[in-house]
Amino acid sequence: MPVDKVITPELARACTELSREIRCQIGLLITRRGVIEQVIVGNGRELVISDLSRFRLGRRSLRGLRLVHTHLHNEPLSHDDLTDLALLRLDLIAAIGVRADGLPADISVAHLLPPNPQGLVYEVLPPRPFHAFQLECDKFLDALESEMVRATSTHVVRDAQETAILVSASARSRGEQEERLEELAELVRSDGMTVLETVVQRAQEIHPKYLLGSGKLKEVVIKALHRGADLLIFDQDLTPAQVRAIAEMTEMKVIDRTQLILDIFARRAHSREGKIQVELAQLRYLLPRLSGRGTAMSRLGGGIGGRGPGETKLETDRRRVRDRIAHLEREHVAFARHCDQRRARRFRHRVPVISIVGYTNAGKSTLLNALTESHVPAQDRPFETLDTSSRRLRFPRHREVIITDTVGFIRDLPKTLVGAFRTTLEELRDADLLLHLVDASSRDIEGQIKAVEAVLSDLELDRIPRLLVFNKCDRLPADEAEALCRRYQVLGISALHPATLVPLTTLLEQALSESFSRHRAAQAESFDQAARPVGYGIGVP
Repeated sequence: MPVDKVITPELARACTELSREIRCQIGLLITRRGVIEQVIVGNGRELVISDLSRFRLGRRSLRGLRLVHTHLHNEPLSHDDLTDLALLRLDLIAAIGVRADGLPADISVAHLLPPNPQGLVYEVLPPRPFHAFQLECDKFLDALESEMVRATSTHVVRDAQETAILVSASARSRGEQEERLEELAELVRSDGMTVLETVVQRAQEIHPKYLLGSGKLKEVVIKALHRGADLLIFDQDLTPAQVRAIAEMTEMKVIDRTQLILDIFARRAHSREGKIQVELAQLRYLLPRLSGRGTAMSRLGGGIGGRGPGETKLETDRRRVRDRIAHLEREHVAFARHCDQRRARRFRHRVPVISIVGYTNAGKSTLLNALTESHVPAQDRPFETLDTSSRRLRFPRHREVIITDTVGFIRDLPKTLVGAFRTTLEELRDADLLLHLVDASSRDIEGQIKAVEAVLSDLELDRIPRLLVFNKCDRLPADEAEALCRRYQVLGISALHPATLVPLTTLLEQALSESFSRHRAAQAESFDQAARPVGYGIGVP
């Protein structure tokens, strides 16, 4: 058929006559070269489009296919038609009405629109008699796609950052969902991406396959198309099956909260120990998510003992991941032994230890720098610190202590990370006092305090004496900060203002003197016990 037509009159007539005869909709998926890729027979109301994986979008704005189908009662394009147009990113969609004598009646055509100030996703052309309808399809589609590429490229994205739409589907209250999405947006920006939009769905029952309802997911895809998003990031953890199902339906990269945090950790790990722990967590996360795609038999090895059916690619990938995990665990064991020796030396010298703990981005590294005049890297973003930093602090009474800073906590800290970083977190076990630092400017102070306490409890560190201190009080009005500190009966400081730290050092010295002798007795008993078994603390949780 000529490629400058939506459909030829002869082919349209053949479809309408057959459609009238069988009383079902008939659809044709046609490429830009005019090749009929699929013939679809539906029922009296709708069509079901089969797999289009052969026509991947890639970086194109449109798929390169147009759908032309019949409507038995000469009705215009339906809502489902327009949803399919946007969801599948078709070149255009056309509905040809069927007259009583089986000839083509009116034709209704719709096409997607480039991003525009009105926020319109598609345009529906007025119905016209089929034989009076004129559209130079090739020229029209070339112009449309060029305009879509030009408009998408004008999105303001700093430093070629990836762009994301954040999604939350949960039975939690809307307020709690929005708070979590704000935190997720902060994590996304910390990972060097740009947040374009957020989508929230509050549902009593979560869709087992797509998490979102199918209608809501279609809405997300339309928004992604319109905003030029690169990936979808879900606040909830997704199962491997959900990731595959959502990715296949949307043809977009899909990640969940845990994968995002793992990516941030991978960017921030600098020491050998930190890199080992991050890679270990990533591999443990990846292992159950290896899919069965491409299970063609691998190349057979030659020679005696090398003959046989071979392994599938999936089995080979899993074996390699397990081998790498085993190698990293051996390195992790050596690192754990080194940490044990370092802690033993510190214990022999009877140097008190204060460990700063708290929610991520509470200002722990900034406080360490302010107290010890150090230069530990500190920025206003989540998970800036992954490696433990220890510095000496001298109190006014000439008493020296060691003060340490380690990785921050977060709500629902991924278990793979807790397991991989358990050896690092073991540093906290030797503390005589935990300084629990809280961001006073946070919207959810109570939730962050509970999240930190939950992690400390999981690590069996909740018996170590703790001192609760509110940081970043300079971000609040003075009267509001004072009222907040009175409510929680805590000291308020700002790590950026040294004058506020004088009462803190006095309070730390007082709290340390009360807990030092008591906690040292308990530590001495633990060091007198039998040596820990090899591999202590690195098992999968």
